[in-house]
Amino acid sequence: MADPATLTTPGRRTGGFGTIGVVGAGTMGAGIAQLALEHGHDVVLFDVEGAAVERARRRIADGLARRVARGGLRDEAAAEATGQAMARLREVAAVEEVAGSVDLVVEAAVERLDLKRAVFATLDAAAAPGTLLASNTSALSIDAIAAATTRPERVLGLHFFNPAPVMPLVEVVAGAATTPGAATAAAGLVAGWGKRPVAVRDVPGFIVNRVNRPFTLEPLRLLESGAAGVTRIDRAVEAAGFPMGPFALMDFVGIDVNLAVAVTLFEGFHGAPRFRPSPIQRRLVDAGRLGRKSGRGFHVYGPDGAPLGPAPEFAAGPDAGLPEAAIVERIVLAIVNEAFHALGQGVATRDDIDLALELGARHPRGPFAWADLLGLRHATALLEALAAAEGERFRPAPALLEAAGG
Repeated sequence: MADPATLTTPGRRTGGFGTIGVVGAGTMGAGIAQLALEHGHDVVLFDVEGAAVERARRRIADGLARRVARGGLRDEAAAEATGQAMARLREVAAVEEVAGSVDLVVEAAVERLDLKRAVFATLDAAAAPGTLLASNTSALSIDAIAAATTRPERVLGLHFFNPAPVMPLVEVVAGAATTPGAATAAAGLVAGWGKRPVAVRDVPGFIVNRVNRPFTLEPLRLLESGAAGVTRIDRAVEAAGFPMGPFALMDFVGIDVNLAVAVTLFEGFHGAPRFRPSPIQRRLVDAGRLGRKSGRGFHVYGPDGAPLGPAPEFAAGPDAGLPEAAIVERIVLAIVNEAFHALGQGVATRDDIDLALELGARHPRGPFAWADLLGLRHATALLEALAAAEGERFRPAPALLEAAGG
């Protein structure tokens, strides 16, 4: 958390960066703008929807007020500090205006490659040569986004996690053309904001959305097969130390958001069976059942967003009673295996992958720590048995086989 004094000191900067531009005033854009304001930056904010900007302004002001209060300021002093920070927030009417006088633009628009490419092409034409252009995309290719600009060496990913002011991890994604200096400068900025940057190579899903994909896909497959139901799976996973079960998590994030990332990875990895999206998710999305935000998903929610229990078809659906330990073991093994796939492809270091899953997905331990706990040979044998019974998606990663001595 920022020192309250930073909020009241106009012009104070982090990491040599001055004004920060933010494109997209949704939850993530507002959170990133709040972070920049907390650390003394001027912020220029744009969204195509005026109502979204107004909502973002209220969200940012409320967030700043809470952070200032937690920093020890009260009443009039807190209100004054919040007001001074908000005075450094400026909304503009066009994307071009964001880029005119900033050192860094963070794009936090909808997860559509065509839209992001159009935004970056416009930013590129309007920004000074030294401006860094960053995307908060959670899974899309930085190289594909950068190709819409004349400065791919100054384009990178800065993937914050929701809520951005609170979650400690930021994936710093370097494309093929991103210079080391650009990535280092961006990592230094977010570190100055109190975050833990991890360096990631540009691959679909980066670290967290790739390595953690089995956390939702395997439970969906268990549900599809009738091996276990929603309540049993969520209960088992939470009892193993995870903060939220997979179905509760999908409802919280949005089933449509989760499905979109799954589709991106499935396509990005050329239809690899382990990334196959679930037809259950597609059916729910097509029916407008998106989770908590629509009042109904795997669970039903009251007007205040409180869960009222599983949706009827999942409450009464088939459940073969797979033991809870077996449920957790299958999910953990799939995550461990994907971590070794990522490690073998040079996506990130072993330590950064563990850190990313602990901080970004809030796992009780990282996948390599799980592997060490299980024992590499034992984990390999379990995966081979699952591959024989369930198919190709459980085939041990080459890097795991090598590490296990096989």
